[in-house]
Amino acid sequence: WNGKTLYDLYHEAHTPWEWHEPLARLAHEEGLDFFSTPFDSTSVDFLEKIKVPCYKVASFEVGDLELLKKIGSTKKPVIISRGMANLQEIKLAIKTLKKAGAPSIAILHCVSSYPANPDEMNIFTVPVLRKKLRTIIGISDHNLDSSVTIAAVALGAKMVEKHVTLKRSDGGPDAAFSLEPRELKELVKSIRVVEKSL
Repeated sequence: WNGKTLYDLYHEAHTPWEWHEPLARLAHEEGLDFFSTPFDSTSVDFLEKIKVPCYKVASFEVGDLELLKKIGSTKKPVIISRGMANLQEIKLAIKTLKKAGAPSIAILHCVSSYPANPDEMNIFTVPVLRKKLRTIIGISDHNLDSSVTIAAVALGAKMVEKHVTLKRSDGGPDAAFSLEPRELKELVKSIRVVEKSL
């Protein structure tokens, strides 16, 4: 993504609005929850029309308090990627969402690096966030190796986000750090083993 502005990146990587309803139907048929990440209030209105069950807030939007108020007003659960946000910014985001009506909030520890190097992940942040925020803490891991994700689960992560693609060779802005289905299956299997051991 070197040399691209966020606008360029979002323009290339966004999910077109016209794809949402067919994807939501397909997800429902497969027994999956479908939701999306809004970047402005019109996106929240659009997602409300297709009745998403929850919302995801991207790390770069953690400080957009007006967007958080709009999302909170839907009275649906919210997942936040913390990215570069510090503890005070996360606390303000949680307070803003709850005051607006969000019933529950999960925070995903992540590093806004794509791909993220394991030596930058500092997953000891997971139990620290659990203690300081007293909410569900998870991990958003942007690298091909699943070791960081598995270790984060052992440290208390209750939610996992990984990018997934059918085939990395198909390309795309996230392809370099996206898991293929076989790798995702192995990750889930490993997480279930860790959960049993805990």
